[in-house]
Amino acid sequence: MDGGPLRCWVVVGTPARVLLVWASLTGAPAVPPAWALGHHHARSFGDEQEVRRVVADYQERGLPLDVVHLGVGPSDDRQVFAVDQERFPKPAGLAEELRQGGVRLVSVVEPAVRAVPGDAVHDGGVAEDAFVRDASGRIVEGVARTGDAVYPDFTHARVRRWWGGLYAEGVAQGFSGFWHDMNEPTSFTAFGEPTLPRSARHALEGRGGDHREAHNVYGLCMAQAAYEGLRELLPEERPFVFSRSGWAGLQRYGGTWSGDVAGGWPGLRASLSLVLGLGLCGVPYSGPDVGGSDGGSSPELYLRWLQLGSYLPLFRTRAAPRAGRAEPWEFGPEVLEHARAALVERRRLLPYFVTLAHLARRTGAPHVRPLWWGAPEDRALRDCEDAFLLGDCLLVAPVLDPGAGRRAVRLPRGLWYDTATGERYTGPGQVLVDAPLGRIPVLARAGAVMPVCGEDGGLELEVWAPAPGGTGGGLVVRDAGDGWNEPEIERYVARWGVGREVVVEREGEDGVREPSHPVRVRGLDRSAQM
Repeated sequence: MDGGPLRCWVVVGTPARVLLVWASLTGAPAVPPAWALGHHHARSFGDEQEVRRVVADYQERGLPLDVVHLGVGPSDDRQVFAVDQERFPKPAGLAEELRQGGVRLVSVVEPAVRAVPGDAVHDGGVAEDAFVRDASGRIVEGVARTGDAVYPDFTHARVRRWWGGLYAEGVAQGFSGFWHDMNEPTSFTAFGEPTLPRSARHALEGRGGDHREAHNVYGLCMAQAAYEGLRELLPEERPFVFSRSGWAGLQRYGGTWSGDVAGGWPGLRASLSLVLGLGLCGVPYSGPDVGGSDGGSSPELYLRWLQLGSYLPLFRTRAAPRAGRAEPWEFGPEVLEHARAALVERRRLLPYFVTLAHLARRTGAPHVRPLWWGAPEDRALRDCEDAFLLGDCLLVAPVLDPGAGRRAVRLPRGLWYDTATGERYTGPGQVLVDAPLGRIPVLARAGAVMPVCGEDGGLELEVWAPAPGGTGGGLVVRDAGDGWNEPEIERYVARWGVGREVVVEREGEDGVREPSHPVRVRGLDRSAQM
C-alpha cells in the first residue's frame, strides 16, 4: 500500500465470525448464476466454426461443459467490446445456438482503450471526460495489447456509469458474462512499473488523489462498473463478472482467478494456496487456469490439476494463445477417461456448489476452507496446506506431487468416509489413503447431508451415516433460477432410528417432516434408498 489512508480493523472470534464481520464491512459476496458454477473452458478461438467444433468434441466425448470463454483474439483489432466480423460474423446466433445446448459464452474485456480518434469507445470517453489525466490535465497514455492506449478513471461514479452502459454491445452479441483481464491496470510503457505512472490523477469519489492510492482499487471499481451496468441491462439476471484484479470488497461484484499462474507442479500447489487465501480474504468465488496458462503440462500434471479444479468454485480449463491445445482428449485416452469422471462428478455436485454460494452471501463463509476452519487452535491442522474442506461436508486431498499413488491426509476430529471406497477413518490424526491416477481422495464427514444431482437429473440428498450414537445434518439452498428471488434454506437432521437405519428429517417452523427430496444413505454396510 503506497498511498491513501491506512485503516486497521481488529476482529476477534472464530474463523466463521471473522468472515461474517468482514462481509459486513466490505460487502456480502455476489451469488453467481448457477451455470457459472459448472465447467468453463477458455481459449483463443480462430472463428465461429472452431468454437462449434470444440463444443461438439466435448459433447461427443461425454464431457460436461457449461461455459466457453472467448479469450484474446476474437476482437476486431482488439477494440473494447468489438468482435471481429470476419471470424465471428454472427456472434448472437452462435451464442443462441450454444445456449440451446446448455453452453454460455463469456467475453474478455480489458480497460485499455485504443488511443485512436474514430474508435467509438475512445471518442465516447473523450466526450465524457472519462480518461485518467496527469497533473497538468493531459490524458495519460500507455501501451497495451491494443497499442497506444488510454485508461478510464473508474474511481469516478460518472465514468463507471458510462462504462457500464458499454456492456450493452456485449449483451446484444449474446455474451452471458464478462472476464476482466489486464485491469491492474497494465501498461507496457517504461513508467518504472508495468502500470500507470504514480503521478496520474484520479477522482477517488471526488476526493482526488494520485495513482499510488488508486492503483489497488482500480480493478475493483471496474468490476463495480460492469456489475452495476449489467444489472440495468439485464435486470432479471444475476451478473457474471470475474476479474484478474480487485481489492477488499471485490466479492460484491463477482470473483477472481489466478491470472497467469506458473506451470509445473509448483503452479498446481500455488493454485490451492491462492483459492484458500482468497476465501479467507472474503472472496469465495475463485479458481486457477487448470493446467497453467503457459501450457506444457504432462498428462499426469494436467489430470491432477483438473481433479483439483473440479472441487474449486471457479472451475476453468484454459488454453492460452501460446499454449496450443489443452482439451482433455489431447492428453491421451487414459487421461480422457479420468477427466470425464472428474467432470461428471462436478456436474453431480452442482447443487452443493449452489448451496455454498448462497450461504457465502449470507454468512461470508468461503466454499473452500482450511482444515482448521472449525478448530483454529489445532496446530497440526493449521500447518496442513495440501488439503481443504469444501463446505461443511467434504474434505478434499488433491495430489500435488508427481508419481503419487497414495498420500497422507490430515483429518479433523470426527468420523470420515472415503467417498470412493466407503472406508472409515477417525480423526484427529493422519491417515494414508489411496490416490490412484483416476481420482483424488475425497472424504465425507459422518452425518453430512448434502444436495447432489440424482440419476434422473433431479435434486437428491446424499446422506453419510452419522457416527455411532451421533447425529448430523446439513443445509440445502435450491436456486430459484438465475434471477433475484430469495431461495429458502432447507435444514435437515440425520440420526439413527430404532433399528439399524438412518432417519433424515427436515426441520422447520412447523416442526419436523419428511424430506422434500429423495434420500440416499451412504456409509452403511450397503447403501440404502429411502
